[in-house]
This record gives sequence, C-alpha cells and structure tokens, in this order.
Amino acid sequence: MLLLAGLLGSVPSLAQEPVVMQDTLADVVVSSHRPADRIKEVQIGVEKVNIAELGRVPVLFGERDIIKGIQLLPGVKQESDVSSGFQVRGGTSAQNLILLDDATIYNAGHLMGLFSTFNDDVLQGASLYKGMIPAQLGGATSSVLDIDTKAGNQHGHHLSATIGLLSAKLSAQGPLVKDKLSYFVAGRRSYMDLFLKATEDYKDNKLNFYDLNARFDFRAGPKDYLTLSLFNGRDNLGLEDMMSMKWSNTSAVLRWHHDMTDRVYNTLALIASDYRSDVSIDVLKTDYAMQGYISHLAMKDELTWQPTAKHKLKMGLQTDLIALKSAEWDINLLHQKEKRKAWENAIWVNEEWQATSRMQLSAGLRLDAFTVLGGAPFYEIAANGDIAHTYNYKSGKFVKTYLLLEPRLSVNYKLSDAASLKAGYSRTSQNLHAIRNASMSMPFDRYTMSSNIVKPQTAHQLSLGYMQMVADGDYDFSVEGYYKTVDNVYDYRDGKAFYSEIEIERIILGGKGRAYGLEAMLHKNNGPLTGWVAYTLSWAENKIDGINQNRWYTASNDRRHDISVVGMYKLSRRWELSATWVYNTGQAMTVPGAKYEAGGDTFYYYPQRNGYRAPAYHHLDLGAIYTIQARRFTSQWSFGLYNVYNHYNPFAITISNDDQKPSGTKATQTALFGIVPSVSYTIKF
Repeated sequence: MLLLAGLLGSVPSLAQEPVVMQDTLADVVVSSHRPADRIKEVQIGVEKVNIAELGRVPVLFGERDIIKGIQLLPGVKQESDVSSGFQVRGGTSAQNLILLDDATIYNAGHLMGLFSTFNDDVLQGASLYKGMIPAQLGGATSSVLDIDTKAGNQHGHHLSATIGLLSAKLSAQGPLVKDKLSYFVAGRRSYMDLFLKATEDYKDNKLNFYDLNARFDFRAGPKDYLTLSLFNGRDNLGLEDMMSMKWSNTSAVLRWHHDMTDRVYNTLALIASDYRSDVSIDVLKTDYAMQGYISHLAMKDELTWQPTAKHKLKMGLQTDLIALKSAEWDINLLHQKEKRKAWENAIWVNEEWQATSRMQLSAGLRLDAFTVLGGAPFYEIAANGDIAHTYNYKSGKFVKTYLLLEPRLSVNYKLSDAASLKAGYSRTSQNLHAIRNASMSMPFDRYTMSSNIVKPQTAHQLSLGYMQMVADGDYDFSVEGYYKTVDNVYDYRDGKAFYSEIEIERIILGGKGRAYGLEAMLHKNNGPLTGWVAYTLSWAENKIDGINQNRWYTASNDRRHDISVVGMYKLSRRWELSATWVYNTGQAMTVPGAKYEAGGDTFYYYPQRNGYRAPAYHHLDLGAIYTIQARRFTSQWSFGLYNVYNHYNPFAITISNDDQKPSGTKATQTALFGIVPSVSYTIKF
C-alpha cells in the first residue's frame, strides 16, 4: 500500500502531515430484505444484499461497492481504508469464500483494495452467510459471499455510462433474439495513469486497472435455460524500470437449468477460475520475482425438489481440480516455485421444512473429500523447522485424502408475526490457507493447501439470535450472539516471515483459535429518513504451540468494538442526502518490549504476539445525489465527502531508533487519507 502511495505521489508519509486527495465518491447501500422477510428467514446470520439500493451511502472514491457496503453490517469488519478484504466473526478475509456466479474469486480488490473487483452495474443480488452456511456451500470457515450477476433485458436495448475523476464505466444490455437470447456486457477502467503521464516525476510509472463482465442468457425451450458468464479483472502497477506489480482474476461459468417437472428442477454448472499475481523488483542489479496462481476447474450439479409447500430439498455434488503456485521471492531465478495440486469432491443434501405454523428448520449434511495429488515434493519437518525427509510422488498419485463430514442446522421459531427466535450450528472446513504477516490482505499473499503436513481447517459455530419488528414495520431490532472454535489455524513461527523459505511448511505452525461476540442492529425502514445503527462486541484469539510461549494470544484481526451509523434522507423528488459514521477499536499489533545491540546492529525483542493496539479508527462521510428523470433517459450527479472532520486514521505504525528519547525508540504512524471530496456523473438510456 505504501508502494501505491509512492506511485500516486500525493499520500502523506506521516499522519501529522496529511494531504487532501480528490476523486469520485459515490455511494453504497447494503440492506437485508424487508423486515417481514428477515423475521421469516430460516437461516441465522444471513444478510441479503439489495444491489438496487446501491448508490445512496457515501464511501471512499465514490464507487458503488458491494464489499465496502457489507463492511457496514454487524459482525463484518473492514481491514483498512484501502482494503477490499473483510473479516467476519473473528475470521480473516482468507477464511471467506467469494463466489461470482459460482466461480471463486480471490483478492477481490483493485489498486490494493481502493476499488472493489465487482462493478455494481452487473450485480443482481448477493447473500452473505456469516452464521449457518447452507450445505450446498463449502470451502470457508468464516463466511460465504454468494454474488449473482444480471441477466440482459429480453425486450429492449439499454445503455449506462458513468464518469468520475479517476475511473469510468460503460454497460449495455438487450436482446440478440427477442424473448430468447439476451446479452449484458460491462467494462470499467481507471485513468489515473493519464494524470501520471502529465507529470515529469511520475510519467514513467503505471497505475491502472480494468474489469470486464459479459453474460449471455438463452432460453432453449420451455424447460431449458442456458447462461454463460464471463469475467476478467486486472491491475497493473509499475515504478519506472525498478518495480512491476500485476494481479488478475478470470472466470467462466456455463450453467444449464432444466425443469424436470413443476416441482423438480436441476442446475448443472461448468466452472473455471484463475487468480494470478506477479511482482518483480530490480535493486542494484539483483532481480527479485514473486509469482503465484490459484486455478479451479470444476463441475457442480444440484437437484431441487419441492414435494409440498412445507418441504424443499436440495441435493448435489461438486468436483474441483485445484492447482496452486505459492508466491515467494525468487532472487535471480535461483528457486523453483512450490507448486501443489489437489482434487476436491463434495456431496450434500439440505432440507428446508416448515415443521409447524411457528417453527421452520433448515438442516443439511455435506461430505467433503480433499485429495492431495503428487507431482511436487512433500516433506517431513523437524521441530526446528528443518526438512527431515523429502518425498517425491508421481504426478496425479494420491498422496493423502481428508474426509470431512459437515452437519448444518438452523431453526427459526416465530414468537409472533413481529418477533422470532433463531438458533444455529454449523461445521465447516477449508483446504486453502493464506499465511500473512499482518491483518490486511495483499495481492501477493502466500497461499498453501492441505498437504501431508498441513491439515484442513475446521470450524464449529453456535449462534443464537432474536429479532423484533414494530407493528407497522417502521423499525426492527435484532441481536445475535455466537461462539466459534477453529482447528488447524496456521501462523508464522516466531522470527519467520513469508519470504524466508520456499517450503512454506518450514515457517508455519498449526494450532487452534476461538472467536465469540455479540451483534446488534436497529433498522429504520420507512419514511423520508431511513438507515440503521450496527454494533459488534467481539473477541478473537489463537493458541499455537511454539508461538507466544504456547499461550493464547490476541489474533491480528481482533477488534473489541465496531459501530456503524448509516442514514439516508429523501429531501425531494430529485435530492437524496446520506451520511455514515464508523468507529472501531484499533488493530492488534506486535511491538518490541526491549532492544539490544550486537556487532553494531540493533535487535528488538518481542515479548508478546499482538499484545498492543493501534489508535482507534473513525470517520464521518457525507453524500448527496441529484437525479433528473426524463422520458428517454435518467441522469444522476453524485457528490461526497469522505472523512469530513479530517481525522487521520492509522494505516501503519513502524518502530525505529530515536536517541533523543529516554527509551531510545519511537513509533511513527502513517496515515493515507484526510478529507476526500468526490463527484461522478451517470446517464442511463
């Protein structure tokens, strides 16, 4: 992120010397469905995202952003101002699964997280599962964000264009064959590199991103429906001839939906996705390179049967070939990258049952089989981290298979038409692990998968919730508590870092984690003023033998208090105003407790992992939208002010020597943004 600051040439190096950045600032509203629907929803801990309401809440840089929107919900934490990563109920962003039309997306952010990977123009809806996850979804121990894209209009052609200070986007949709074949295409690109070219100091730097979406829907017959969804997003950052950073997501999904009878239908999906990162640095004629990828080639088949109005049964299977290349530094191409492959299979069944007029249940069972495949070296690791033995298996040979049975249960008991009590339990597992030095995700994070040494991560979560709605639906209140334990949590050994060894098993240790907390939310649903207040009280801890003297320690993503206040006011037919205020406890961090010198060098002693906290984080944002409705088009101006009272939130805190202080050490806080104004213009035909 500091590299991005250098490329922009406008980010302050220290908090006490901030700078004002200008950009487009639009809005985001993420809301659950109607209050009555939230009362009836059988799943505990699920948030339905209403994409149609995007564009009303102010966010940084004005992009209508589903990721920034869900960060305003209880139980969901943002990693930083400039990260698209989100943390759910004590988990890290790497413990979330993000699906775009069933395709897995990694590192869902542009420009290190300033912009979301997802263009809001193409999104139809989404569900965030943070409590009980339905059995048809697997591969994450924290949450699943399931996103659907829009189908093109079958009857007429429509065009939408938006231009802001740093990026622009264009979308088009309509019928290719009326009532039979439709298209929806959209593209977005930043043009910050054009500003850099206009400066003498930064004209040779690169700073841009783009994303492209396309969807084609074909009604093959009265009972058959085909959909092809395509996505590609790419970032390109460069500092003259010294440094280059690139990362991308690419996916393709072909779905066939077939109605077998009025009560039975089947959906078959062929899925391909690929995430790649590429970093290279040239320092004093030494080449440093770091490349990695994660690719999936999958097939998913799901059968839905609704025999009566009280029963809905889903059953299915999925098979997925996974290839992973760990991102670690190569110096002058001295290393072969660590590569691994696996074959993951799952079968599931999930039943929704209206047991009584007041009680509804969702119960599921998922069986996951993860097979580690040969074709790369595998190891035995000694207690000190050295390699005790190396095994070489032929490509495709089964090295080890993990079988995991995952029960899921959620119960909704209606106390009345305006109140409900919910409870849930879920066991989930995850076989891809991101190992990080800090709490914030980066495009070049090191990933590994379950192996003969690294075991699948498994989580058990219990949750209990209550929801109350006033009779007219103007207000509703919900409170939900949870307790979660996680097995096989991995972290770096003391004194190790992600670049220190090519064999990642040598520098990590596994243990257990726990997270628990309370979430509360008050909605105002009707009238000219709408919005919500969300509060989260939470704890997250890890215990790994060999780290922190084998004691429980605060997880890097632990934050005690999170508050979000969101308000939207309909001033007139054309004007809408909005405001948000967020506050959270400072991030946990590891700082030295002592230092010593040896051979002229200074060394620091760290007595406790994540034993200190950064200062609290908070900011107030304002937004306004002016809309003009005409017969053939709609135009909209969006204005915003991010961080209105110009508070400099900590992005990074570094420790260095200072002989002028009694301690001989000083802490320096780096902040990225002061007040940020924005404007954008959208026109739709």
